[in-house]
Amino acid sequence: MRKIQLIVLLFISATYFQSCKKDAITSASTISDKILAANINSVEWYPDTVSARISYNATTQIKTFSVIGTVSQKRVAFNINVPNSTNTNSFPLNTYKVDGTGAVNMTYYTQQKDDSGNYTFIQTGTVDPGSGSAIITAIDTVKKVITGTYSFTAKKVNYDSNGNYISIEINQILLGSFDNLPYIFNNSDNQ
Repeated sequence: MRKIQLIVLLFISATYFQSCKKDAITSASTISDKILAANINSVEWYPDTVSARISYNATTQIKTFSVIGTVSQKRVAFNINVPNSTNTNSFPLNTYKVDGTGAVNMTYYTQQKDDSGNYTFIQTGTVDPGSGSAIITAIDTVKKVITGTYSFTAKKVNYDSNGNYISIEINQILLGSFDNLPYIFNNSDNQ
């Protein structure tokens, strides 16, 4: 009798533990993946649509790393241009700062209704030199994933119809990270 009870108990336990398996999350756009993240004005932001690309222009010999992330009514985009580059799917590990030369561009967009009644993403302010940076900390060219951090402050000066200053709108995109962010590579010869 004891053996039968023990076998039944083991069977019930095995069935219970088997049904408690954790579901695998495979979508790169889920919050749990956090492949791209930031704090926008002190609110955690995890985009559900993310794209990243490393491209090479053979004519100008400029390599560009571009990222765009969007969720709800907010979009963050940045690109880093490295001159005198080679045609490889890698990217230099370095700190890149917004300096006014166009080598690093960072933008914050919010969705707004345009004059036609359509919703579109409008750039909200500009990032002044010294107000943004990105750091590439790791890249795996076999898996085509890249890791690093970014942050910037976008500033928009508002004027009245006479050109008089009204206010300044500040949007802080801080503690940004991209962790094993998948990217695609292309060059100007095979776009």
